[in-house]
Amino acid sequence: MKWQSGTSSDNVEDRRGMRLGPGGGGFGRLGIGGIIVIGILSLVFKQNFFSLLGDGGAPSTPAGPVVASPAEDSLKDFITFVLNDAQQAWARTLPAQSSDRYHDAHLVLFRDAVQSGCGGASSATGPFYCPADEKVYIDLGFYEELRDKFGAPGDFAQAYVLAHEIGHHVQHILGMSERVSGNAMSVRLELQADCYAGIWARSARDEQRLEPGDVEEGLAAAASVGDDRIQQMSGRAVNPESWTHGSAAQRSQWFRRGYDTGRLDDCDTFR
Repeated sequence: MKWQSGTSSDNVEDRRGMRLGPGGGGFGRLGIGGIIVIGILSLVFKQNFFSLLGDGGAPSTPAGPVVASPAEDSLKDFITFVLNDAQQAWARTLPAQSSDRYHDAHLVLFRDAVQSGCGGASSATGPFYCPADEKVYIDLGFYEELRDKFGAPGDFAQAYVLAHEIGHHVQHILGMSERVSGNAMSVRLELQADCYAGIWARSARDEQRLEPGDVEEGLAAAASVGDDRIQQMSGRAVNPESWTHGSAAQRSQWFRRGYDTGRLDDCDTFR
């Protein structure tokens, strides 16, 4: 992907120098299915049900100097560029295709564990979006796991992950999250976020930011984190009833649909 280094953003919070105590808070024990259910209840009833989880006895220490390798600093630079590019694209796309206007999400970078508006979480949770504070949380170490464990290398694979989480922010603005109840509906929500990531990828193409192989990297990344593939990697039987994000084929299919059409209406996974 073509990008410019030295990008900054007021929407990035670097908490890599902050530490939580043991346990990482109650949020990390929920799993992604529980996170989605409690998030939707919070939206429907307009109360922060995550606050009922408490902090899990995990006090935080103030952020100190961030010690990072040159590779990690470069990754932060790249992710900041992608964040800015995706949010600028949605600021154009959303009002053009809906009655809603886009407002920025924030990106929080952390290590090991973090306290969010949805409670405490560990890096084992993976990247996530919290609707309570409208922030995306990413431990940059996840990208090594994406490359080495899931077999999805490349900078556009990294960009896809952030674009998917920004897709959840778009859903939050549109009120789509309120339609989720149970695993089957949470799968539809996740596939729609994949489709929205594809819409951004199309915008990046139109802005001539894509390089040969970028779309394939995005498709491979979407497939690599399909529920069926993760179950197979962990030695479990494939069980669609327990899925929360969709199969490898579904995730790449919806990302491709968003990229091919660039239209919100074509991302209606609930229809």
